[in-house]
Amino acid sequence: MAWSTREIAELAGTSLRAVRHYHDVGLLSEPQRRANGYKQYGVAHLVRVLRIKRLTDLGFSLEQIAAMGDADHHPEDALRTLDAELATTIERLQRARVELGLILHQARPTDLPAEFAPATATEMSDADRSLVTVMTRVLGPRSLQAYADMLQHSPSEPVDDEFDHLPADADEQTRSDVAERMAPYVRQLYTDHPGLQEPHTDAPRGAQFVRRTVGTAMQELYNPAQLDVMKRVGELIRPEEEEK
Repeated sequence: MAWSTREIAELAGTSLRAVRHYHDVGLLSEPQRRANGYKQYGVAHLVRVLRIKRLTDLGFSLEQIAAMGDADHHPEDALRTLDAELATTIERLQRARVELGLILHQARPTDLPAEFAPATATEMSDADRSLVTVMTRVLGPRSLQAYADMLQHSPSEPVDDEFDHLPADADEQTRSDVAERMAPYVRQLYTDHPGLQEPHTDAPRGAQFVRRTVGTAMQELYNPAQLDVMKRVGELIRPEEEEK
């Protein structure tokens, strides 16, 4: 029995292109040709194509199949390795489905880790949420947990909305007033969540990297008046912190 390239592709349930590619990458030996120059495939070729297709359907790459060779019809080690990889993939996908369910049912944003997402219920500004997203990439686990606890359990403050809508050209008196009303709130946050006071202690890439990255993000996310207010708040609460 001899089949053409099209016929062997149809028998194997694959495409002409796939069969030709198997030839190109050395997975399938070239068959003999008829007098008219057309290829004629035999049973061995069909079995080989079926094996390649079965292995690729299971998840093996063509490179992995090539490494198995032609003789081993039961590549146990390779199958066990793939099985372990699939188990890991299934676990990852199951976790992803759980998180996707939370995002869908609780309208959580996709740019924040799960432990930070509930904080969006307090209607964080886009700038605040972006800053938190940046911080999740540079802070260590203890500091991240402190921030997550603070965001989830801290009540909203009316002055927050004023700060979020503070125009870049806000005058001196307005900036001073907002800072003075924010300072007690921020001071209380540090009291209720002491882990916020030293956020760089367990940073994987060190305190300097955290300061530089977060500082750059803040310059991009907040306007000059907001940055000035944050500086003023820091100056207002610093003396009391130093006295402790």
